[in-house]
Amino acid sequence: MLRQLTIKDFVIVDRLELSFLSGFGALTGETGAGKSILIDALALTLGERADAGVVRSGCEKAEVAATFEIAGLPEVRTWLAANDLDGDDELLLRRVVDAGGRSRAYINGSPATVQQLREVGEWLVDIHGQHAHQSLLRSEAQRVLLDTHAGLSGLGAEVATAWKNWRELELALRSASEGADALLREREQLQWQIGELDGLAFGDDEWATLDVEHRRLGHAASLIEGAQYALAVLSEDDAACERQIDGVATRLASLAEYDPALAEVADLIGSVQAELSDAVSTLRRYTDRVDLDPARLAQVERRMDAVMSHARKYRVQPAELPDLLAGWRQRLAALDESADLAALETKVAAAKAAYRAVAEKLSGGRRKAAAEMGLAVSEVMRQLALSSGRFEVALLPVADGAVYGLEQVEFRIGGLAGNEAKSLAKVASGGELSRISLAIQVLTSRSASVPTLIFDEVDVGIGGGVAEIVGRLLHELGCERQVLCVTHLPQVAAQANWQWQVSKSTRDGVTLSAIQPLDEAGRVQEIARMLGGVEITDITLKHARELLGTRAKKAKA
Repeated sequence: MLRQLTIKDFVIVDRLELSFLSGFGALTGETGAGKSILIDALALTLGERADAGVVRSGCEKAEVAATFEIAGLPEVRTWLAANDLDGDDELLLRRVVDAGGRSRAYINGSPATVQQLREVGEWLVDIHGQHAHQSLLRSEAQRVLLDTHAGLSGLGAEVATAWKNWRELELALRSASEGADALLREREQLQWQIGELDGLAFGDDEWATLDVEHRRLGHAASLIEGAQYALAVLSEDDAACERQIDGVATRLASLAEYDPALAEVADLIGSVQAELSDAVSTLRRYTDRVDLDPARLAQVERRMDAVMSHARKYRVQPAELPDLLAGWRQRLAALDESADLAALETKVAAAKAAYRAVAEKLSGGRRKAAAEMGLAVSEVMRQLALSSGRFEVALLPVADGAVYGLEQVEFRIGGLAGNEAKSLAKVASGGELSRISLAIQVLTSRSASVPTLIFDEVDVGIGGGVAEIVGRLLHELGCERQVLCVTHLPQVAAQANWQWQVSKSTRDGVTLSAIQPLDEAGRVQEIARMLGGVEITDITLKHARELLGTRAKKAKA
């Protein structure tokens, strides 16, 4: 669960260090005080998109760091080990964004990618935004929500892969059928080109070898002359180096008998004698091997001309001809396979069958999850004063299937405007949609495995007794995991185990946001403010104490 959040120079926050508790916590305050900034800062550490706008005006960078307790999350430990990001029972995620919009990410102090933050964040926090009810009207969002709730996302990915494989093979079959003549011409051209390069028999490293040999044969006279000159100077002339060094060595050796200090020099001269002798021997072998061979030179030049001619013809460098030939052979093999329409048809049929098999497995999981989800959401709706309504998940067949499976998902509501269940978008009003969305979010959160749930003003459009029920539902969730809710409703805030107040003030002409943990007396004042507005009366204070007292009594019960 989330243990600590440190925010520095983020939007209108100069510096905050927050230590989180378990259970259900409420974040309250005036509109515009910066309640959602806390959620935005946390989302940044979980891999959300960053831009220069998050950096507080006049600052060089914004920095957010979140510490999580992961003792009970073995999958997180496994992921960290697999990514060489091992840590102890705590996980530190950190994000730095500079004034230019560039960001850096860190996991346990080591540099990481934003994608890695997203991956590990999926096991840590689930954020329900205040506009969730709007996305709930989209069919795609409904399908993803059902699959995620039922644990079918992995199977959905298999279906998508099988679909793409099937469609790619179908496209290949269609192309082969429609362009048979063009493919035949291409095959004939490739066969002729391959035959031509096969006849050249040009090896991978042959050009480099030919180039070296051509330069050696073309300069054979100069090479021989140079080697002979070196032999003369080193060994064969009357004043050759070898004879003079031998004389020096003999002289020093005799003098070393009188002064041992010359012995070291004599030894060095001896090494020179040995090295020079080896050099002279190597030169003699070289002059014996190198000779003028005009016939071989002409042969090499003819070979190089032939290679160059083919390279110019196909507009590549000579050394690239072997790779060109390999590419042609690969393409010809693909064309030969495409030309076999019967084999392609067999592959298409097999791919379609594989898609149908995995898609039908996904459909079975969806049918079971749809029935369970319909009953569960309907129960929560009744608690949210929608007792006449019932929630259904319809699975609408898709002809020939689709990348997401054999059916589209549609959330339906019955009982609100007639008994017949109709699409959610056509039935629910704004207030009803908010409550239905909250019911779905509460249900999916109960089945989620993440330890921390965050609700950002998801109670918009709700009030009165329904708001108290919402608070009670969130409190129940808080008994199982850590829950944080940004809310304007006193009935919801009063149900929290702990509460923070967000305020905004001006310091030296700069607007800053601050968060203050509230004790029991502070909670009474804040709940009273939420109930009564600017002027807090004895009646609103009494009402606030009653709300908090009701929560305390239910907690004891």
